[in-house]
Amino acid sequence: MPSSPSPLSPKQLEVLTFIQTFLHAHGVPPTRGEIAAGLGLKNRQGIDQHLRALQLKGAIDLVPGMSRGIRLRAEPMLAADMPSPAEESGLPLLGRIAAGSPILATGNIEDRIQVDPALFRPRADFVLRVRGDSMKDAGIQDRDLLAVHRSQEARNGQIVVARIDDEATVKYFHREGPHVRLMPANAAHRPIEIDLNEQSLTIEGLAVGIIRPLTQG
Repeated sequence: MPSSPSPLSPKQLEVLTFIQTFLHAHGVPPTRGEIAAGLGLKNRQGIDQHLRALQLKGAIDLVPGMSRGIRLRAEPMLAADMPSPAEESGLPLLGRIAAGSPILATGNIEDRIQVDPALFRPRADFVLRVRGDSMKDAGIQDRDLLAVHRSQEARNGQIVVARIDDEATVKYFHREGPHVRLMPANAAHRPIEIDLNEQSLTIEGLAVGIIRPLTQG
């Protein structure tokens, strides 16, 4: 049985998502310079390091000697993972998710985002709109569209969409026994502490990418 892909760091996830979004918008992969400009990074060497890490983790292939020599590496898709006719028109956008204080999650489809779910690893099932800045140091900004892979399980250190009673939020997940800490990526925000013996918590999914308009800062 093939091993699962190695998890990506928040910065690697941000670089991969930019490549996916740029490719979808322009039909060609970005250059190193376009990645640096799009993400507001000045260190081209750092971009190369992230790209090599993405190649080692099986997310992309790098073609030597080409300025746009980045190729997304597609995962085999099982029959059970094939999109339904409704999914073929894009990913459903479900309400708004707070990346600060949790807000009510409606669960209603507001729109459909025209992005191929298979561009993400693992493939995305739906998209949620972020509100707030508590995950900004993980590259998740206010008004971003967060691509989410539906899952009820999470490992410590993963970025999750978690529902607390009737509210939902995006945070780093850390659990020790019945105690869960939902950790922000911004020192100005406090962790959310949950005792599972007293409070309900549901993992709705794992963050697998960010869809951000190229004009957004």
